[in-house]
Amino acid sequence: MKTRKLGNITVSDVGMGCMAFSHGYGKIPTEKYSIEAIENAYSHGCAFFDTAEIYSPNLSGIGHNELIVGKALESVRDKVVIGTKLFLGYSEVRSGSVYDAVRRHLEGSLKRLKTDMADIYYLHRTGGVSVEKVAEAMGRLIDEGFIRGWGLSQVDANVIRRAHSVVPLSAVQNIYSMVERDSEASVIPYCLKNNIGFVPFSPIASGLLSGKITAETRFETVDDVRNWVPQLSRSNIIGNQPIVELLKEYADLKNATPAQISLAWMLHKYPNVVPIPGSKNKERIVENLNASEVELTDEEFSALENSLNKCKVYGHRGFGR
Repeated sequence: MKTRKLGNITVSDVGMGCMAFSHGYGKIPTEKYSIEAIENAYSHGCAFFDTAEIYSPNLSGIGHNELIVGKALESVRDKVVIGTKLFLGYSEVRSGSVYDAVRRHLEGSLKRLKTDMADIYYLHRTGGVSVEKVAEAMGRLIDEGFIRGWGLSQVDANVIRRAHSVVPLSAVQNIYSMVERDSEASVIPYCLKNNIGFVPFSPIASGLLSGKITAETRFETVDDVRNWVPQLSRSNIIGNQPIVELLKEYADLKNATPAQISLAWMLHKYPNVVPIPGSKNKERIVENLNASEVELTDEEFSALENSLNKCKVYGHRGFGR
């Protein structure tokens, strides 16, 4: 698989979001299946894996997903890039240092991931803690050799600018897809200008852009984020069909799938973008990774972009959730 840079860290063109093995898409697979799926992704060229301390069934407990990722990648740890994330509440730093709190979270993640260093360590959401103080803590951890780079998630350009001025960021992880394009206004341009990688989560809009979801699709009733994803209400699925049909048109043209076209679109558009589609299905994971091989010509991209810009998007999540 081709490679890109997140700051100075080299990763595969397309990464893998591992959350679905622990949370967010209904019943989770067995640990054996999940480990095999991650190993299979690596054998298909994926060298960038994303997790977080909070990814556990129903978001109850800590570390379920990190444990799986750690087991799956232990034997190839020196050949892959692992990003994980921490939540930091104001109560944790009220009577102590931000560095000590961040270090405690990191030590737990490293133990679960079976490694002595995190390649990218993200602040999952900004919360009520000063992002400048978090940046200072991350800078110390970089100097001490516990992380290679650091990042922010679900943030606007102002927050990125404040943090980056203290300790340079390697990556920003925001929601981004053909139906969630807020980051195009200022976040991605700022990242591009300042050598910051941009890592879109939910780049296929929780499956909407795969063309496999219809107005009749029923999601699982327990721990399934698709029940509240704005674009996936019944009326919005219907409203967004012109975008799905557009993707199918280009998929037929390029002998690809709609999901692959949606990923190829963002890969063509921005050289600093590295999407991390997530799935708990081995076949879908490989399909997403193979989007790296789907190349749109400049003419095809321009035509697709022009058509997409004429489509109204139904449903919007943005940075706030």
